[in-house]
Amino acid sequence: MFLYLLILFAAVPVVELALLIRIGRAISVGPTIALVLLTGMVGAALARHQGVRTLARIQAELAGGRMPTGPMVDGLLILVAGLLLITPGILTDAVGFALLIPPARRLIRRRLADYFARRVTIIHPGPFTPPGAAPHGDGRFIDVEATEIPPPDDDRTE
Repeated sequence: MFLYLLILFAAVPVVELALLIRIGRAISVGPTIALVLLTGMVGAALARHQGVRTLARIQAELAGGRMPTGPMVDGLLILVAGLLLITPGILTDAVGFALLIPPARRLIRRRLADYFARRVTIIHPGPFTPPGAAPHGDGRFIDVEATEIPPPDDDRTE
């Protein structure tokens, strides 16, 4: 994993620099700098707008008593998009704008869910498992069916 990150952090700036040099030669330096600044400003504005909308979705899910996992992952992806868009470069801008497109974000969210689902540790009930706990159908989750927690043995209440 470390090797992949090292290659990524070394290769991306080199590729970005090469792209900016090629674009600078094709359209001159001034328009290239303007392009980088414009994509950064437009991208930051779009990320902010979508971030506010996603925050509203998170609040609505919480108000409805549901866990906002999808909107929270969307929020993280929008944050990554914003970071990529304010980073100077054409390649990072392309990836950042792609993360701001909702269908692309849904695809990435689904792929991330599949990736992490394959790496979930199976939890088996042990001696300190709450009453009613058991492995869920495919064994990836613990399903606690207990509707009531037994009172403590002593008279302390909190």
